[in-house]
Amino acid sequence: MGDPIALLTLGCAVLAVVLLLATLLRGRQSAGPDPELARRELREELRSARDEARLSARELREEVTKSIEATQHALDRVRGTLDERVRELQQGNERKLDEMRRTVDEKLHDTLEKRLGESFKLVSDRLDTVHRGLGEMQQLATGVGDLKRVLTNVKARGTWAEVQLGAILEQVLTPDQYDKNVCIRPDTAERVEFAVRLPGPLDDPAACVWLPIDSKFPQEDWLRLQDASDHGDVAAVQAASEALMRTVRGSAKEIHDKYVHPPASTDFAIMFLATEGLFAEVLRHPSVVSDLQQQYRIVVAGPTTLAAILTSLRMGFQTLVVEQRAAEVWRVLGAVKTEFGKFGDVLDKVQRQLHTASRTIEETGQRSRAMEKKLRSAERLPDEEAAIVLELPAIGAEPLQ
Repeated sequence: MGDPIALLTLGCAVLAVVLLLATLLRGRQSAGPDPELARRELREELRSARDEARLSARELREEVTKSIEATQHALDRVRGTLDERVRELQQGNERKLDEMRRTVDEKLHDTLEKRLGESFKLVSDRLDTVHRGLGEMQQLATGVGDLKRVLTNVKARGTWAEVQLGAILEQVLTPDQYDKNVCIRPDTAERVEFAVRLPGPLDDPAACVWLPIDSKFPQEDWLRLQDASDHGDVAAVQAASEALMRTVRGSAKEIHDKYVHPPASTDFAIMFLATEGLFAEVLRHPSVVSDLQQQYRIVVAGPTTLAAILTSLRMGFQTLVVEQRAAEVWRVLGAVKTEFGKFGDVLDKVQRQLHTASRTIEETGQRSRAMEKKLRSAERLPDEEAAIVLELPAIGAEPLQ
């Protein structure tokens, strides 16, 4: 504040000097030849001008000070208003920033959560797909292993011939007409692959007789025979055919020794050959087929022959069931006939009782009519009086105790 006042004071002094010089110039022009008088007048005027200048400077300084103070107060008010507005603006901006921050955080959180959820879902779906693929590959590997074991005569899971035999039995017979892994000889642990359940003796209907069916597929001998035939080697074909027949004879003997055991089983068994070509090759040696039937009681069957045998057995089962049902029907009819005779006797008894009841009702009606005839001459009383005399309750009232 001191610098503006000093400047104003300096300005006033300069203005006073200028006025003083102007006055002196006018005095010299108007003064006479007396220089002393002119100097005195000049001093007086200078003193007067100085006093006026001082007074003017003081008044101007006071006015300037007041103006500066008023301006300072106005500036203070403006500063306070500005500070208040700035503070309000800052607070508003902070609130806006907080809201924007929360909105951005929520959006980021939602977006991040959504993106993460979609990413995790995508990863989970991919993992599920990979897991299913691995499971399918594992199942495929297991199936390939099973197929390999089936085709290489590994007995852990059954050979291809056994699988084909089971499929034929399943197509022709019902599940209660055959069984799998049947132990025919109770003193051994040997079990035949499949056995057809035949009816037992008449005196024991619950018992059954098993027809053993065992599958055989001498793969190595059969492949050697096929290979020799493809190469046209007659000697190799003859050797492979003889080896195949020896294998078939050995299989027939094994089936007879293990599974033919009357009366628990039939006196013969069926050896199932898995392919029609192998069956035809065995039939090409009639002596082998007759030896198997006579010596080992073994019937050789291919897929078509076995299906025909099983169909014949199924027709026999159906005929037996019809005969059993017919006998049951006759027994039921006999029981109905017996009960119908008893029912006739009961009907006669009921008829007699109904006749007796009808006669009793008729006699009661006659007596009622006779009593009514005798009462016609009596005087008829009003209903209320009759009820009092006979001590009868009124119609719709509670009965007398």
